Amino acid sequence: MKIDVMTKDKDTKTVVPALRFPEFRDGEGWIPNKIDHVCKIGNGRDYKHLSAGNIPVYGSGGYMTSVDKFLYDGESVCVGRKGTIDKPIFLTGKFWTVDTLFYTYAFYKCLPKFLYLIFQQINWHKYNEAGGVPSLLKTTIGNINIFIPNNESEQKKIVDCFSCLDDLISAVADKIETLKEYKKGLMQQLFPAEGKTIPAIRFPEFQNAREWKQIKLRDVGEPLMCKRILKEQTTNEAVGNIPFYKIGTFGGNPDAYISKDILEDYKRKYSYPNKGDILISAAGTIGRLVVFDGKPAYFQDSNIVWIGNSETKILNAFLYCVYQTLKWQTSDGGIVSRLYNSDLKNMTIIFPENKIEQQKIADCLSSVDELISTEIAKLDQLKAHKKGLMQQLFPKLQ
Repeated sequence: MKIDVMTKDKDTKTVVPALRFPEFRDGEGWIPNKIDHVCKIGNGRDYKHLSAGNIPVYGSGGYMTSVDKFLYDGESVCVGRKGTIDKPIFLTGKFWTVDTLFYTYAFYKCLPKFLYLIFQQINWHKYNEAGGVPSLLKTTIGNINIFIPNNESEQKKIVDCFSCLDDLISAVADKIETLKEYKKGLMQQLFPAEGKTIPAIRFPEFQNAREWKQIKLRDVGEPLMCKRILKEQTTNEAVGNIPFYKIGTFGGNPDAYISKDILEDYKRKYSYPNKGDILISAAGTIGRLVVFDGKPAYFQDSNIVWIGNSETKILNAFLYCVYQTLKWQTSDGGIVSRLYNSDLKNMTIIFPENKIEQQKIADCLSSVDELISTEIAKLDQLKAHKKGLMQQLFPKLQ
């Protein structure tokens, strides 16, 4: 970021972003402002005295309900007063906000959508005023320093750039949801409905094959888990080279690391997953699934489990699909707060005995999973590109 001094006012320091559109490269630098110099900040109000209608009501967590009157009509950048303070939202048209959400209005030399881009870059938790539930004060928000280009054409150019990028991000996100819904519908067709033993759709070569068979998971294999790792046996990446996953990091980045010696010692003495085994989260969000890729790793005992499946009856690839159809519940049908071995053992599953049919179904659903993964990777790349572009097109906020 380059700092200029404007010739009109020797005391006003302006800044120039690292990247600028060609037609503005020789223009004036961006001028420092406080937020309350470019807009006014309004308080939300209670809506319970209003009747039902078609005017949306928003809080810091997003849309709440609809009423018959509006608090403001126009474009506005909103930020949480309490609760979710780090997710600004852009509203347009008639709306109402409750007292957990500030809204902005009366913009001065700053396009609302340009201010929205700035709000997305502010570290709002830095301005948190509370020790418990995060909270912001109107005066604190108003005093935050930002930079604005005087030329509204430059503001609009930047807004249009990010609008196109946001449209692309939304399109990819919508495609992901469409693919997920497609997969859900496909599974409902490829697996028998509750109480049935034949699916609605079957591959041609299995149209006249036998009905699917019901068994308990205990007939597939015993629930297994890694042996407990002591806290003093865990370390950081600089010391240990084997990732250790707890329930909170399961399927993501490891929580800690252990040494190769500890891993090899434990593998000699205790159960350890084979490549292709499906790891199941047994606490927290029950039933999250990860196919073990065989790379050296360790998993938190009792919270992450798997079925010791020899694949004599069911292929792991098909079992992974079966798990996605299960309603994870206790043996008496209650709500799961923790998945115990007895719950796993007593779960009833249904499967075709022909392993070729199992593989065919697994391959079909796996191809959809690959499409979803490709789109998720694309979405992550677009979000990273947007973040990087923002860092280039906007001066760094102090």
